[in-house]
Amino acid sequence: MITYTKLTRYPEAAPSLIGMTLSAFDSLYDEFAVAHRERLHSAPLTRRTRQPRQRAMGAGKQHTYDLRERLLMTLFWLRVYTTYAVIAFFYELDRTNVEDNLKDVLTTLEAMTTFTYERPTAERTRLRSPQAVMDAFPAVRLVIDAREQPVRRPQAGRDAEGNLQDRQKPYYSGKKKRHTLKSQLAVRPDGLIEAVSDSVPGGATHDLTLLRQTALLAELAEGEGAMLDKGYDGIRNDFPDLRLYLPFKARRNHPLTLEEKAYNSHLSRYRIVVEHTLAQLHRFQVLAHVFRHDRARHTGIVRIVAGLVNRQIRVVPLKTYAVA
Repeated sequence: MITYTKLTRYPEAAPSLIGMTLSAFDSLYDEFAVAHRERLHSAPLTRRTRQPRQRAMGAGKQHTYDLRERLLMTLFWLRVYTTYAVIAFFYELDRTNVEDNLKDVLTTLEAMTTFTYERPTAERTRLRSPQAVMDAFPAVRLVIDAREQPVRRPQAGRDAEGNLQDRQKPYYSGKKKRHTLKSQLAVRPDGLIEAVSDSVPGGATHDLTLLRQTALLAELAEGEGAMLDKGYDGIRNDFPDLRLYLPFKARRNHPLTLEEKAYNSHLSRYRIVVEHTLAQLHRFQVLAHVFRHDRARHTGIVRIVAGLVNRQIRVVPLKTYAVA
């Protein structure tokens, strides 16, 4: 069983087990404990029956493990993404208890997670770092990319009239050759995540369509721009006055010139920051393997992990690369 006391004796194992150092966990727990208590005390309905609360929070049977241990259990689940049955074995709990504990902690973590582009424009400050990117592309505020995660094949079903529905096709990604959910992330030039979209079916939603649905570019302030990849070809037609940096795309009978290839190579050296941030997300196995749980929960899980990654990047910035 993974306990906080045991982890203090082997702190070097913390990043492998929970995705962060022990000191980072302590800092997270201090904020989490306050947010969790406030959320529970403000809840007007009971968690299980969703009926009006008749007793104050804290009444009734106590948890087997305290809040710190339950947060540790949840981070362990996010990091290794094992089954509830395995967690139940290690913690000597019923599988249903494990599920309830994880959902309770995840709800608070999701409520704690906010990103800059969800705030009013007046609260967002103009960025001037890291210097290498801003010197080369001074207008860049966001570097945008989409990610797909495999999910279990959706089961067939019927609509209200009893007609058989094809629930699989919207999720089948021709690019990945499997059923997926797609998320869009926007990061700053230093790798901090600024915005996370809702998860959408990977086969039915093109990267460009998802960008239009989120209206992220419309939130850019005057003089700010964004860096994107080839999947967003055509977005300039929507925002002709914005500074958008995209690689050139070869077309039939119109191969790229040497100058265009050189520009694409130059651009990719700066766009790599979003790939490094995505790699940090994938350290949490809940986002690296087939997502086994309810697809409706995927958005919240991505947001929680993105928030944890932001906390880590603020402490240990992403590696910077010299650009020739």
